[in-house]
Amino acid sequence: MRRHLKIRAFEHGMDIQDAAEHAIKAWYETEGLAEVDTEGAKTWGTFLPVGEPERFKAACARRGVTYVQGLAQALTLWLEGHPSPSAPLVKQPVVRVIVANQKGGVGKTFVSSGIAQALAEAGHRVLLVDYDPQGHLTAELGFEDLMYEDGVETLMMHMDGTARGDIHDLLVALDEDVFGGRLHLLPASDDAFLRDVALSKVSFSEAALERALEPLEEDYDVIIIDGPPSLGLNMDTALYYVRRREGELEDRSGVITPVWANRACHRAVRLLKAQKDDLCAKGRIQIDYLGLIINAYDSRRGKLVQNNRTEWDKSSSPPVLAVIGDLKESREAADGQVPLLVYVPDSEHAQVMRDLAKELAV
Repeated sequence: MRRHLKIRAFEHGMDIQDAAEHAIKAWYETEGLAEVDTEGAKTWGTFLPVGEPERFKAACARRGVTYVQGLAQALTLWLEGHPSPSAPLVKQPVVRVIVANQKGGVGKTFVSSGIAQALAEAGHRVLLVDYDPQGHLTAELGFEDLMYEDGVETLMMHMDGTARGDIHDLLVALDEDVFGGRLHLLPASDDAFLRDVALSKVSFSEAALERALEPLEEDYDVIIIDGPPSLGLNMDTALYYVRRREGELEDRSGVITPVWANRACHRAVRLLKAQKDDLCAKGRIQIDYLGLIINAYDSRRGKLVQNNRTEWDKSSSPPVLAVIGDLKESREAADGQVPLLVYVPDSEHAQVMRDLAKELAV
């Protein structure tokens, strides 16, 4: 609902704070509203005028509803009264998302691939970029041989300006029927291990990935980057690419981070966030943190695991978008080099990916 509100407010030339104020005002004046399903709702906040939170809470108490229910009713009322204009105020750029965590093994490839598959299944044109030098995404989708081809240009060559061909020639399609020809992969290459060194010699290196991918953007609705397992210039270029562009909606493009319910991931997220914030400050840009995904969660692993998940759940910036259980299907699909939504389309993992895709496709 928060994402719907932000987008609808933008379409009407408002910010989310103004829309929330108008929504609550209309709620005061409207009785007998139907209950809104708030199960699984994510925590979020916005500023209200001085004294307004207390007035709203008192009104909720008089109506016998929780604060969450009262707010959900108000926002639903506002959304129903403010449909999308027939034409958007500002044309939006392609959605750009990096799935990032410099800590290895937390599920970046699994999440990147799964969300991309679900978006393509739903009818969106999607480009997956394997930006991890290890090439796990490329291998798990059955294209490992492409990483070691001789005499072909690579993404790195398009980033440093030495390529002479068309970057479209690097793409391969996932030809399973469920994707309808809408899902393409830009594979990893073995020169990616030298990317940090090569980028140090490139002028305005932060924009190198953007310059390379720009010719592809009109062909896709969403571009998802499977991020590198390290911090540095390599990460800076990917973070810069998903920055909020002029006129782009807040929380439309940005960063998603898979984590485990352990202390090491808490530290890893702090380091990644510090790099993102430093890049924003120095480049005077805005990079939206779309959320966290708790991966491979199993409460049977003990109290510490449960406590770490609770700590993640308290985070509202970035929020937790989903919790994915530690199930075998994703490993089997990867080992068999079969896309998850082809191997187990009705699995719990597949459904989580579809739910995440809906978040991104709003």
